[in-house]
Amino acid sequence: MKYKVTVIDANHNTVERSVEADDKAALFKQVKKDGESLVTFEEERVSPFSKLHITIGGSVKMIEKINFARNLGAMLEAGLSLSRALNVMERQGKNKKFKQIIHDLNTYISKGSSFHDAMLHFPDVFTTLFISMVRVGEESGSMAEALKGVALQMEKTYTIQKKVKGALIYPGIILCVMIIIGILMLIFVVPTLTGTFSSLGVSLPLSTQIIIDVSNVFSHHYILLVVGIVVVIAGFSLGMKTVKGKRAFDFMTLHLPIIAPLVKETYAARTARTLSALLSAGVDLVLATQITAEVLENSYFKEVLVETESHIQKGESIGTIFAAHDKLFPPFVSEMISVGEETGKLAVMLLGVAVFYESEVEQKTKDLSTVIEPVLMVIIGAAVGFFAISIITPTYTVLNNI
Repeated sequence: MKYKVTVIDANHNTVERSVEADDKAALFKQVKKDGESLVTFEEERVSPFSKLHITIGGSVKMIEKINFARNLGAMLEAGLSLSRALNVMERQGKNKKFKQIIHDLNTYISKGSSFHDAMLHFPDVFTTLFISMVRVGEESGSMAEALKGVALQMEKTYTIQKKVKGALIYPGIILCVMIIIGILMLIFVVPTLTGTFSSLGVSLPLSTQIIIDVSNVFSHHYILLVVGIVVVIAGFSLGMKTVKGKRAFDFMTLHLPIIAPLVKETYAARTARTLSALLSAGVDLVLATQITAEVLENSYFKEVLVETESHIQKGESIGTIFAAHDKLFPPFVSEMISVGEETGKLAVMLLGVAVFYESEVEQKTKDLSTVIEPVLMVIIGAAVGFFAISIITPTYTVLNNI
């Protein structure tokens, strides 16, 4: 199997190349063997359209995985065996795909496999963080605590994502409605006015001519327009599946006004909580950093964690590494990490960072609609004003001629 990877080499340069490996585990070993740190990877395919696939039986939602971890932990804490607890979870489940996965997990365990090894068969459902926490729980005999810990971590991540998306729904709806109304006017209203202006031989200003030209495209070449929209959407979707496309999108989110600070604080909270959860569970710092890097989607934040891993192995302070990347992680993060390293309470300090930025993100998402609303009003006002002036100006010319 061939993978397209982005790695950081021994000279700290970001390099893209192809690697032959039997599976993902073999890929990680190969990159590590070459003395490089893996940032991103994707399986190379012959045709780009082969990436457009449909998952038969539906997908497993984040909230279902959260409930699975929480409820399974509660049943194990109550004294149920793992096999019996999984049987209960299978009977209670509503998602057919997830029910089958739970059934398969139980089958692997009945054949002598450990729980975390059984979960490795389903990498699309169980993240590296989830599996690592379960493994630590199995080895330490505190499976119930490990499951409750991973449930809490995923719940906090899910809550932040939901709130950010919820804050963007209102402006998204307004913009969609505005675009639809504009298209309808260009298709049905403008052609009528165009006929009137043409019959009267009115000299049209540039703004009016622009609106008429756009209206002609929507009215007479709508098939090409629809095809163009489909091509743009398909191109964006396929581009996001490539390393360069994802990299460009990550860069954009980190430089958009209003959105960028929210993204940075969200990733600061997620990084801190994930590291804290892993360290509290007993995972060593190097492995915890590796897992956290895999959990983060944004390639720029991944690179910081990958760099952190290499510096930890050299015995250097984590706080200084985060401080060197203050354009991504706020200074408060590096300061709290430094204090945690000095006092030996790194997990506790990271948890404090996570709680602080989670509350900051929550407050900012509440304020986001208030900030965006006046911006939307200005955009809508400018669009309406441009349209009105473009239509009214030649109308006044007609009235003056009469």
